[in-house]
Amino acid sequence: MAEKGKILVGENDGHCLIRMTGDVRVTLCTSLNQYINTIFTKPGVESVLIDMRDIEGLDSTTLGLLAKLALACQQSYSLRPKLFCSNESVLKTIEVMELDEYFEIIRSRNLEEIDVAELPCNPDEQRAREDVLEAHRLLIELNPRCEPDFIDLVRYLEDQVSV
Repeated sequence: MAEKGKILVGENDGHCLIRMTGDVRVTLCTSLNQYINTIFTKPGVESVLIDMRDIEGLDSTTLGLLAKLALACQQSYSLRPKLFCSNESVLKTIEVMELDEYFEIIRSRNLEEIDVAELPCNPDEQRAREDVLEAHRLLIELNPRCEPDFIDLVRYLEDQVSV
């Protein structure tokens, strides 16, 4: 059984770190999306690091939010986030979704330590639906071949969000 997922964040001298451990799922998406949005209000961001060295798995919502992060990094700071991961299954998923071109993928276990704090799980269901919808629309936009996999979910969430 996979370990419950956690997302920890930290910053040091213009370096933003997002550390994911265990099995990262939709329940953490609202907190992650809120944190991602705060990164782009900060002046002087030099790097964004995603530490997935201890990740066991992640879902499509998390992938969509990581894509959002990568695109925003390019637009706001002209940089590619560095993604540290050695989990071949996770790396394969990122590759299949064609997200590998948006990150500098580093398969090493070495990463400078930055103090981190755990993001709380935000139980706002309506906000979560909106975040899941945003993430999946972005995945389809970046890789139209994913549309058959996600279109039913997108349509369902569009109905739910508009209620």
